[in-house]
Amino acid sequence: MWLTSSSVGRKFVMALTGAALVLFITFHCLMNSVAILWPTAYNAVCEFLGANWYALIASAGLALLILIHIIYACWLTLQNRAARGHERYAVTSRPAGVEWASKNMLVLGIVVVAFLIVHLINFWAKMQLMEVLGIEGEFPAAAGTLFIEEAFSCWLTPVIYIIGFIALWLHMNHGFWSMFQSVGWDNTTWIPRLKCIGKWWVGIVMVLFFIQVGVFTYNAQRDYYSTEPALVEQYAEMAATEALVNPMDGAAPCFQNCDKAACPQTPCAACPNNK
Repeated sequence: MWLTSSSVGRKFVMALTGAALVLFITFHCLMNSVAILWPTAYNAVCEFLGANWYALIASAGLALLILIHIIYACWLTLQNRAARGHERYAVTSRPAGVEWASKNMLVLGIVVVAFLIVHLINFWAKMQLMEVLGIEGEFPAAAGTLFIEEAFSCWLTPVIYIIGFIALWLHMNHGFWSMFQSVGWDNTTWIPRLKCIGKWWVGIVMVLFFIQVGVFTYNAQRDYYSTEPALVEQYAEMAATEALVNPMDGAAPCFQNCDKAACPQTPCAACPNNK
């Protein structure tokens, strides 16, 4: 099969999986932006994208795309190094016009994968995975803003995310136009245009990600997501729903350190202080 037996086929697969990942990252960026403008709506989106069959199929498909992209990237890198042999040590300077990112895509990819693992541990493993496994977590699985506060309360989290986003920026900036080149758009007319489009597209997405890191860190440090009245009410509704679905799990946790008299959600069926 030419998709695996030829260099052109493998580059074509890299281009297709890369395009799908660019679109997903753009969607993920827009979804996270909702958490800035309308946190309760963000939690509603998290609830919609929970352990539903369509969300699980999408998650499995995304994982497969990432795995294929990584495998083919390593495959092409090893192939290129084998083809060059010892010649790669003969030249120490890169030719004019060759981007730094194009020579270090594998390194950037490794940094991005490491960042992805941290991101999955902070969010996916505590939200969708816990819901799939039927394990009760500290917070309701759909309370995305509480997981944001938990993650960004640690000073190390924004540092890791900034490093990851910088690597992703460089990786996508080169990958955006090179995926078109891999499928045949390799000419002096379209490549400069695609490079310009790619820089703007990727630049806007990454700037939004950096803004999100700043806002999430600021709000987490002042406990905004756990004290804002509309969010607290939403958490109580989620906890009450989970208690109805799983009545043997016992009382749902209280989201504020308050006594019954001062509880802002009185009467709240989900609050153990009101039992």
